[in-house]
Amino acid sequence: MSGDVQHKLRYTFSRDHGFALVDGDNTAAKVIVREDANMRMLPEVRRAVGRPLSLERRSKADFDSLLSELHAVEGINAEIGEEMPAESLDRALEGMPAAADLLASEDDAPVIRLINSLIAEAVKNAASDVHLEPFENRLSVRLRVDGVLTEVASLAARMTPYIVSRIKVMARLDIAEKRIPQDGRISLKLGTREFDVRVSTLPARHGERVVLRLLDASQAQFSLEELGMQPSIHAGIQDLLSEPNGIILVTGPTGSGKTTTLYAGLGILNDQSRNIMTVEDPVEYALDGVSQTQVNAKVGMTFASGLRAILRQDPDVVMVGEIRDMETAEMAIQASLTGHLVLSTVHTNSSIAAITRLRDMGVEPFLLASTVKGILAQRLVRKLCDSCKRPAANAMELKAELGVTDNEDARLMEAVGCPDCGGKGYRGRIGIYELATIDANLRRMIQENTSEQDMEDYAFQSSSTLADSGRALVLKGVTTTEEVLRVSRIKETAGAGV
Repeated sequence: MSGDVQHKLRYTFSRDHGFALVDGDNTAAKVIVREDANMRMLPEVRRAVGRPLSLERRSKADFDSLLSELHAVEGINAEIGEEMPAESLDRALEGMPAAADLLASEDDAPVIRLINSLIAEAVKNAASDVHLEPFENRLSVRLRVDGVLTEVASLAARMTPYIVSRIKVMARLDIAEKRIPQDGRISLKLGTREFDVRVSTLPARHGERVVLRLLDASQAQFSLEELGMQPSIHAGIQDLLSEPNGIILVTGPTGSGKTTTLYAGLGILNDQSRNIMTVEDPVEYALDGVSQTQVNAKVGMTFASGLRAILRQDPDVVMVGEIRDMETAEMAIQASLTGHLVLSTVHTNSSIAAITRLRDMGVEPFLLASTVKGILAQRLVRKLCDSCKRPAANAMELKAELGVTDNEDARLMEAVGCPDCGGKGYRGRIGIYELATIDANLRRMIQENTSEQDMEDYAFQSSSTLADSGRALVLKGVTTTEEVLRVSRIKETAGAGV
């Protein structure tokens, strides 16, 4: 579909009256009609399109989804112009409402259109972050898609201050202050989808570096079943969540999906019979029925002080965004000892390493042994694109490396690349997990300060590790060994894992 054809029906007209032009040739134009469309506007549609119409009726939900998709596909390249009139740059710095529908924007200022297109492109590609990085001769624009950064545009360096200033205006930041980092947020709509965009600026050598993190409200509704857990780990998490008290930890690096897993767990517990409260930095998604508190270090609202206040609010379940210091760890332990179920995260590379990390913070081993119920470690690996993946050419070598036995069904696949996945060979992500459930023997080992390696050897005698979980996905043809090694850095002997 050409851009000229599409823009014969503007987004605001389509949204208000219920008509969307989705296809057309020289003889007829296909128009989708919403079930409650204002049919009196049909002559106006025919006049705008200038050709006979082929009408197709859709439900309101289907129409809204299609309309958002149609108008979000504007490419970035179409908006990158070298010549930008001075009056347009002045308009780019004007104020903007706290929440604006990007698709309904009637403003043609190049900077505004460029930023709108950047965000629309990020949404179209399911990107989690947009990076704007100034260098001496250019402004690099990169999107993080499925955990991997890819440059999508290289702009003239002189555009940097205008683009950064416009983003600052949208995020209610101080456009005159360029010497210190700033954080803000933008509430946006893309058709029927709502986004919370977190904005971070950082002074760099050639200007301010900006990162936009896109949080899609619809992504907060994941259930544990949708996260790709093996049945045994899923059952183990369900058992842990049924505990009346104690601490459940989720570990992994930044961007490994820890918060999504915790939210999925809260979704199970959120049956209106419990008082569920959280303290987070930041509050990524709004959860209906859950009281969420934002950390604000500037006014002394830390994880520890927030948790201390929450415990006076009669909670049943408490989620702490991260345990990063001794004070927060002590408060979490006290909360669990006084009958609360505490969910939190720790930045470690494996599940058992969380015990070592908490001991290093200064937590007494006997307190860890009596409060920690289970620790889940996770990573996110990219899934092979279903449209183009093919059987691996070196399947026999891979089977030998993985220690595949004759009894195992192995469908080893490799990445190719096609238009559906943008030539990457991968599309979407899935989790790999390991769960250490703290039983009587492991509690004794924790209390006796047993080495991390010995605890791991015992904990995973009969349960799968991250390597085992990744290996299972490789054998199913869901991902590749290279991808599992990229995110986990696990190097084990053949036959024991990836």
